[in-house]
Amino acid sequence: MIQFGRMGVFVLERTAYTDTESMRYAIRPMTPADLQQVTNIEQDAFPEIWPSTKFDKELRNHLSRYLVAVDTKTKVNNPNSVQEIIPNKPWTKKIPIIRHLVPDIAPVIQTTDSLVGYVGLWFMIDEAHITSIAVRSTHRGYGIGELLLIASLELGAIQDTKMLTLETRISNVTAQNLYKKYGLSIVGKRKNYYSDNNEDAFIMSTGDTKTKEYKDFFDNLRQEHSKRWGVSSRYITE
Repeated sequence: MIQFGRMGVFVLERTAYTDTESMRYAIRPMTPADLQQVTNIEQDAFPEIWPSTKFDKELRNHLSRYLVAVDTKTKVNNPNSVQEIIPNKPWTKKIPIIRHLVPDIAPVIQTTDSLVGYVGLWFMIDEAHITSIAVRSTHRGYGIGELLLIASLELGAIQDTKMLTLETRISNVTAQNLYKKYGLSIVGKRKNYYSDNNEDAFIMSTGDTKTKEYKDFFDNLRQEHSKRWGVSSRYITE
């Protein structure tokens, strides 16, 4: 099921498998409140990156879009949500019983979404380019990376692109196999692309994703993902 909203598209897979459960991981756009968690995920997945990506700057870039994978069954504490319950004002000092029962600052810790992965894309004319895709090491093997790739292709579709491209380490065969599964093939190589060890990168790209053949191919892969991992919800802004 695809619902078009004022600010984006909500995608909920319609599956032929009626006994398929919901996937606990969902996709939504990244927000400023996510910056610390996304930075932590990047450091976990790519410890060689220094300095860390300035994700706040990326959010302001009109050419880029970032999506995050959320664990819908887990919340984490937001340390920035401390609220002042009894202000430290002169009039409060005249009521010692209140000051005794309630401290000046009573920490009210609110919770926020627990993020387990993210993907960043740049859009150039008719091409969507994945600049980074990462999943927490503790959450790999649960279909999250594939879900982020699915959402990237869906975002490319609503942005009216006809091609998805990316770079990947030559040694990262696992990632290459996932990308090949979704129709990306090796079209080139970038020498000494990765600064930590000067490893080369493969350039991988889809063909024309606007063709009926690719759309049918992609729909089948989404159905397979839902059958294996559960029906997922994805909110993708333009």
